[in-house]
Amino acid sequence: MDDISTQLLALQEQKLLRQRRIVDGPQGPVMTVDGKPFLAFASNDYLGLANHPALIAAAHEGIDRYGVGAASSALVSGHSRVMEELEVALAAFVGMPRALHFSNGYMANMGIIPALVGAGDTVFCDRLNHACLIDGARLSGAEFRIYPHNDITRLKQLLAKNTSPRKLIITDGVFSMDGDIARLPELLALCEEYDAWLLVDDAHGFGVLGPQGRGSLAHFGLASPRVLYMGTFGKAAGVAGAFVAGDATLITWLMQRARTYVFTTASPPMLASALLATLKIFETEYWRQQHLQERIQQLQQGLADLPWRLLPSQTAIQALIVEDNQLALDLMAALYEQGIWVPAIRPPTVPKGTARLRISLSAAHSEEQVEQLIAALKNVAKNIIPDSRSGEDDEMLK
Repeated sequence: MDDISTQLLALQEQKLLRQRRIVDGPQGPVMTVDGKPFLAFASNDYLGLANHPALIAAAHEGIDRYGVGAASSALVSGHSRVMEELEVALAAFVGMPRALHFSNGYMANMGIIPALVGAGDTVFCDRLNHACLIDGARLSGAEFRIYPHNDITRLKQLLAKNTSPRKLIITDGVFSMDGDIARLPELLALCEEYDAWLLVDDAHGFGVLGPQGRGSLAHFGLASPRVLYMGTFGKAAGVAGAFVAGDATLITWLMQRARTYVFTTASPPMLASALLATLKIFETEYWRQQHLQERIQQLQQGLADLPWRLLPSQTAIQALIVEDNQLALDLMAALYEQGIWVPAIRPPTVPKGTARLRISLSAAHSEEQVEQLIAALKNVAKNIIPDSRSGEDDEMLK
């Protein structure tokens, strides 16, 4: 306990101690935080669906029909008819033969990767991949090779030297902290050349990119039996859960061997009811993706003259790099005082020296609300001057 207390103190001194804020009411552009209303740019509700009346009505209908719990694993008695309908609809939506539902994205990747590869195989991982991909690869027991972010040349070199019977490239579709898109056409070309699989975690692309929000693969017009496509429902889809889609044989294998699917209680059927409503909205209310793109362009133009660097991104994730941990916290606090909530993101979530404000835009944000954020950041920039700070070596994180 003394060691843990010391480590917590070290996190606090390095400005890395995380805290939770209490939110009342539904997600939306204006949220009640710690009892006060805030203009929020902290949520991954990219299309503004988390409080959509159609999803709420569908969830209520699901409760009336199926109750509130599945009560068993899907392979015992928990696979409801509505979940089967959802899996069929998801496969059709992303243009793949079959889909399999998981409780959440983290569990999906922790199950998929060890089911595909093991000792003697190799996993190739982008350096900026989400933690669930990294943890899934480590759990598999396969050799774990990391390549620099979006560095296709280096990945090709690693693949050319590799003689493993099974090779798996894992990547985010949209990188969760930078907002940029993986070079999927080139990654798939390498898979074809070196006989590898490609697992795409599209948690932040599903619903946002591609025609009608069909995801990062559709954004590039890609299709291949070598690809497994994982999407999540807790972000743009507005609900909860995840799925993987791909070749029917691979999906059948995952249903047999993905431990996080086999040995967990199935998700409540009411979530599947709500998600079927989400897919209808994706296909009919495509103005949401267009409105989101307009807000992205508005923010990028508005922040062009700030003293801090906004990373290039076509997605709802807009990262304002300030480098220093304390400065990121200071900026967050200054915005908070103006009634605006933008989270400060620090190591180890992002690499050392890249602390940032992670601005999450939504189709629910109005032009006026984004303009309010722009004005507030410009005002803060006049009053907070970045300086050099010491004591942030983050030795304990190495």
